[in-house]
Amino acid sequence: MSDNQDKEETLASFQTITGIDDVGEAFSHLEASNWDLMEALKRVMPQEDAPVFNTNIQPPEPPAPDPVAVALSNSNGFRPFNYDEMPGPSQSARMFPPSQSQLLAQLTSSINLDPTKQNNNQNVIKFNIHFNQQLYQICMPPNATIEQLKRKIFDVTSVPQCRQAIRGWQPSRASEAQQPSTQLCNLDLSPENDLILIDLTDDGFMDTEQDEVTQRMDKVFNLKIVQQPEGREFSLNPSGQTTIQELKTNVYYITNIQVRHQEWTGWPSGCNNDTNIAQSGIEETHSFVVRNMANRAQNNANLHANTESSADEFEDATDFNNSEYIFSDSPPVQPLNRHLIPNNTNDETSGSSQFVENYRQRFGEPFPDFFVGSLDNALRLACHKPAKERKLLAIYLHHGESILTNVFCDHLMKDEAIIQTFKENFVLYGWDMTYESNKDMFLSSLTACINSNASLTARNIKLDKLPAIMLVGKSRLMGRQTCEVLSVIHGNIGLGDLQSRLIETTVLYEEQLQGEIREEDERAARDQVKAEQDMAYEATLQADMAKDAAKRQKEAAQAAERKRIESERAEEDARRESIRLVASQSLPPEPAEHEANISKIRVRKPTGDHLERRFSIYHTLQDLLNFVAANGFLIDEYKVFSGWPRRDLTAIDGSQTLESLKLYPQETVILEERF
Repeated sequence: MSDNQDKEETLASFQTITGIDDVGEAFSHLEASNWDLMEALKRVMPQEDAPVFNTNIQPPEPPAPDPVAVALSNSNGFRPFNYDEMPGPSQSARMFPPSQSQLLAQLTSSINLDPTKQNNNQNVIKFNIHFNQQLYQICMPPNATIEQLKRKIFDVTSVPQCRQAIRGWQPSRASEAQQPSTQLCNLDLSPENDLILIDLTDDGFMDTEQDEVTQRMDKVFNLKIVQQPEGREFSLNPSGQTTIQELKTNVYYITNIQVRHQEWTGWPSGCNNDTNIAQSGIEETHSFVVRNMANRAQNNANLHANTESSADEFEDATDFNNSEYIFSDSPPVQPLNRHLIPNNTNDETSGSSQFVENYRQRFGEPFPDFFVGSLDNALRLACHKPAKERKLLAIYLHHGESILTNVFCDHLMKDEAIIQTFKENFVLYGWDMTYESNKDMFLSSLTACINSNASLTARNIKLDKLPAIMLVGKSRLMGRQTCEVLSVIHGNIGLGDLQSRLIETTVLYEEQLQGEIREEDERAARDQVKAEQDMAYEATLQADMAKDAAKRQKEAAQAAERKRIESERAEEDARRESIRLVASQSLPPEPAEHEANISKIRVRKPTGDHLERRFSIYHTLQDLLNFVAANGFLIDEYKVFSGWPRRDLTAIDGSQTLESLKLYPQETVILEERF
């Protein structure tokens, strides 16, 4: 047998035993082991899992393939082990020396490649991979790695490993699930898990899972929900920031199934009520089934009522009552939100607004008047003012996980004296430190607006001391004014002590400001004297300037008046000339003297001179008036009167003919100026 044939058979045996389908990977392991099959197997298989060999044990006959396992594997796109291709005793004798053949047979027997027996030796983890509205089922051993899982996913979906984004891991294990070498047994998986596969194409590539979740926060999801057993279908379009708890509440309003009685199918594993839709890993279009657990419990109760097994009834009732669903005829009560600011808030103003609104909803009235806006604006309002108007900035640091929160907010912060003290002497700014993302952003803001010491002070406050109030004031340090943390009041304090600390800090701060106030008053007095002197000088200067200005203004006014008159005269002349030209161009041709049906009109001007022209008796009065205007006598300045009877022709309809007005065969009309 040639060397190439030996290598081919060794490669086939190595792939069969290890289950490595990638020829290149198997080839590299054998090359590294100088084509020593046993050495290559030791490299691949962990030492603690490696079987103990007994060269005296004969290998068992290979089991026949399980038709159920083969069918399941074929339906999922996987090639099951072909046990007929496994080297039996005769085959291994031909492939290896006798001792190596026996070891190989024993190894084949020890790792137990029969799926039915393998399930008895170790648990198999089943994955339901959701991709492109299809479901792919994959079974993996617990000691398999993420890299091996991705290779299997590539086999069935053809999505390369470099573009695979898998969602649905336990949130606490999500970072470990991004490491290719992580074993599945270290991810707290259940026997059956639902995962979402996303193909990270070139246009949609994201570096990390957190980056994708952040981008999915503002997306709108299309959720198709089927209510069973009624079969009722409806759709919801929440944003990625919507939590599962909020989604369940919306479903309650539509289906009247109380939140605690809702049973959902379709969520990936690892989700809980605080998980938002972006973090859940579902696709932007996803389908769910929701059932009413109360109806199921009622059906179970009716069924058990017809039986005589009280023990079974008790067991069923106990199982239901121990679940997260509790019977209630009242509408679902919204759980008190421990987080006053949503996770990953990137804007202080909106975060501050949400803080105030959520604080009011959770703790109710009365509550202190919190400033809404950025920390920088709150600091400007409190500290960046004259000493007389300056206040302390009180920064309330909230934490939803602290056991002191409810007592501090429901008892201390609702006290009227405390509220009044905050209102009169402080600008109160609140922030929720529960989420690390919001905490880090606020600490950065403290560094930028105040100083790094303020940020370090807030960071070092332990959870069991929260909530806390940081009192910040503007003080003079080494000749310059800076904002500093004057005091920190921790949450483990009584009402009287809180009131005393606030008043004490206020009094000390006001005493500190007295020096600055005196300096500001003295500076203001000096500025006032200087201002009065400047005003007197300015008044004298202004008087002289006013005289010169009045003279120049008078001269300028006279020149402007002359220019205006000339301009108006020019405009008037242009207007008159324009009217005259239009009237002249509108005149019909003058008929010849020998023509019939003509009228000779004589126009007497105010100076006594006459204008004379021939018209056809069919010409209109307007033609006569245009003749008058063409000679410089505008109709809006002159009236035209007939001789007898005396008529104002300018007041008559200009479309009438000279014949109808009896202005023929000759007539004298008179021009008179309008007044």
